[in-house]
Amino acid sequence: MSAPLLRLENLTKRFGAGTAVDAVSLDLAASEFFCLLGPSGCGKSTLLRLIAGFEAPSSGAIRLGDQDLAALPAHRRPVNMMFQSYALFPHMSVGRNVAYGLDGLVAGRAATAERVAALLRLVRLEGFADRAPATLSGGQRQRVALARALAREPRVLLLDEPMAALDRTLREETQAELRALQRRLATTFVVVTHDPAEAMTLADRIGVMDRGRLVQVGRPADLYRRPATRFVAGLLGDVNLIPGRLGAEEPGPHRSIESVVGPLLARAPDAPLSAGADIVLAVRPEDLSLSGEGVPGTLVEETFLGDRTRRVVRLADGTCLRATTAPGEGAPAVGEAVAVRFAPDAATILPA
Repeated sequence: MSAPLLRLENLTKRFGAGTAVDAVSLDLAASEFFCLLGPSGCGKSTLLRLIAGFEAPSSGAIRLGDQDLAALPAHRRPVNMMFQSYALFPHMSVGRNVAYGLDGLVAGRAATAERVAALLRLVRLEGFADRAPATLSGGQRQRVALARALAREPRVLLLDEPMAALDRTLREETQAELRALQRRLATTFVVVTHDPAEAMTLADRIGVMDRGRLVQVGRPADLYRRPATRFVAGLLGDVNLIPGRLGAEEPGPHRSIESVVGPLLARAPDAPLSAGADIVLAVRPEDLSLSGEGVPGTLVEETFLGDRTRRVVRLADGTCLRATTAPGEGAPAVGEAVAVRFAPDAATILPA
């Protein structure tokens, strides 16, 4: 494996008695698109500001290749940051906003104009150089800010909630544009977001943060299918959590569970858990089937979602499970008896 481009080593940031970033260690590869995902206040934006140099770490190290960034001020680091507010200068034209990022980098008016034109072409804003920021849409302002952030050709580009101010349709379009741009540039992008769908759409890898700690890092599909904790499972999508107790270890890939809905089988956990440990079984709604043999229950709710239908089944003990299935003829009706089942490999055993 090649050496990482950016390495964080036990990075910690305290504000008074509170710890915003708690001993975070992380390696990022060159040309990687990485997303920091978590709820408000989890420390992800503070971590971004530490990398950018806008905050000083309480302890730990930030290394870019062989270079220790901790000793460098923000303006001398080969990284750049695009803020959530975009921070465009309202009294400057689009072209002058972008040129501001080139200050001291390009000599001569003609060279600056050529570089600005190239950056505006890159973000598909040709012909916008003389426009005022106030005349632009939210997506256009975002692209101006992106062009300015890319002006100095940073080795790492940091983006703090870059799509937060956009409506849903524009956000989806901009996500595709941002991903395509990152691939063309082969620059390492680190994006902060609280939106799991956005992180899974954009990222090569996702780092989930909770209360200052990096609790799991992995590819989107791996985090979705093999979450390490209840927090990660719930953050990355709808999930059924079934309480139970882990049975004795047996040969093979599965473990037995005595659950509130009866005996079940599930894929053996990644983390070591002793027999008799309290656990929860995480099952995605799309992995539940309402046909064939299984745990008996009653269909109590049905919601049509276009390409799929969400159904809620109440089991005999009162537990309710959500199943997402394709709509179709012959589906059970609300009030009818059904049987819920899932494949053992579709269930993840997590600590309670």
